[in-house]
Amino acid sequence: MRRKVIAGNWKMNMTPSEAVKLANDLKGNVANDNVDVIFCVPAIDIVPVVEAVKGTNIKIGAENMYIEEKGAYTGEISANMLVDAGVSHVIIGHSERRQLFNESDEFLNKKIKKAIEHKLIPIVCCGETLEQREEGITLTFIKDQIKAAYEGISSEDALNTIIAYEPIWAIGTGKVATTEQAEEVCASIRKNLEEIYDAKTAEEIRILYGGSVNASNAAELFAQNNIDGGLVGGASLKPEFANIVNY
Repeated sequence: MRRKVIAGNWKMNMTPSEAVKLANDLKGNVANDNVDVIFCVPAIDIVPVVEAVKGTNIKIGAENMYIEEKGAYTGEISANMLVDAGVSHVIIGHSERRQLFNESDEFLNKKIKKAIEHKLIPIVCCGETLEQREEGITLTFIKDQIKAAYEGISSEDALNTIIAYEPIWAIGTGKVATTEQAEEVCASIRKNLEEIYDAKTAEEIRILYGGSVNASNAAELFAQNNIDGGLVGGASLKPEFANIVNY
């Protein structure tokens, strides 16, 4: 059975002092040996939050990274910097990075490969707009995203990745895909992985749902055959995140 993952994406929230307080407030309440708990925090918060959660079950993820090892890339952060700071996971391809910062499928594929090279676990995001859903092209669009993301990545390396399906129309809007919609897409993603690799590999890769996940809908979503947890936005900044972890 695939182990569940509950990851919080803090986005551009929490100063370092606020981040440490939140981590301290949450860490006792998210102690759950049955779930992988990940706080994906702003870059400036990584070092103090890593220190704050030492000795707990919480892993720390980054929200972004660059494709080069080092150099004249002002403002960017490399994979080896993240590893040295104590990061184990990194979000790649979030719709906000795709839309606001014009990150292409090809560029994101390079990020995934760089993360894998440094033994970071990429949380690979995919998802459609409301217009694409209304046009009926959701499954085709996401298949293309998954195919591009895993281009040139071996099945062995693919097993060390996590996928997060986040319909763009449900991120931060309060709208949630129905359980049936979420499961349909996650099942389709698993089928896509089977086509790229094989049934065994597809069965082992964990697929999360994200998009207005909260304490009241978590249990139903995570009970689906192809949904292995959640990538949680706004609710990860509140005490109710513990209720999601302990769904």
